[in-house]
Amino acid sequence: MKRVLMAVLALGLLAITVESALAQRNPRATTQISVGGKRVSVEYGRPSLKGRKVSELLDQLKPGDFWRLGADKSTTFSTAVDLQFGDATVPSGEYSLWVERAEGDSWKLVFNKQHGQWGTQHDAAQDLASAPLKETKASNSAEMVTINLTKSGAGGVITIQWGDMKLTASFKAK
Repeated sequence: MKRVLMAVLALGLLAITVESALAQRNPRATTQISVGGKRVSVEYGRPSLKGRKVSELLDQLKPGDFWRLGADKSTTFSTAVDLQFGDATVPSGEYSLWVERAEGDSWKLVFNKQHGQWGTQHDAAQDLASAPLKETKASNSAEMVTINLTKSGAGGVITIQWGDMKLTASFKAK
């Protein structure tokens, strides 16, 4: 009887694991750098354009609307050091990252205290800080959402690219 019960429990656990893995339909990626000797990283899902234009997808967002910044599970920003993004302070910890459409076709990078939730479940009451993003046109097109962290002085730059849209924000260790 114990063996049967253990087998049923094992199969149930396997089914939950497989279902969770299948729910993540897009590949995931991680980018990381060291700032002040401490790790800063972003883990995110990578949706593809699949023949669509990024402008057609993101132009649907009105000021105040949020983009999950990736696919499937929310994008997770982890930092082992307090960071300064312009006027915004992001304490060490883990956050979900979002992009908010602002007035005048500008964008903000939003750090939310929740992380690990499904990427469409944004709770604005949990927003910790936001920083302006600079939009430029990329010289090459990225089929999949691509996020990069690069070193710059005492901090770094986060770059988000999809299609020919490129969003950047600089930060430094606090």
